[in-house]
Amino acid sequence: MAWRAAAKLDELGEEEALGVVIEGQPLALFKIGGRVYATHNVCTHEHAILSDGYVDGDCIECPLHQARFHIPTGEVRAAPATEPIKTYATKVENGQIFVDIA
Repeated sequence: MAWRAAAKLDELGEEEALGVVIEGQPLALFKIGGRVYATHNVCTHEHAILSDGYVDGDCIECPLHQARFHIPTGEVRAAPATEPIKTYATKVENGQIFVDIA
């Protein structure tokens, strides 16, 4: 595993998205039901930044064409996207969010 510090937990609000870049990889962090998730931060449809989108429950809606992705799994929940987004394992230690970018 390649755990990297991504953000402080108190920087991430419940049902919000936070964009970060780790070793050149754009990631989006989410906190849903107290659990932290990480996905790739670029929509697979038209390359919009997902952290600029709208979090609705456990889905993120792309700000450009309203494609929707399930945050925990990355699967597409609404067109026009057809390809899922990559998801990453996360952990929280001492108030710090870590993402496994391996």
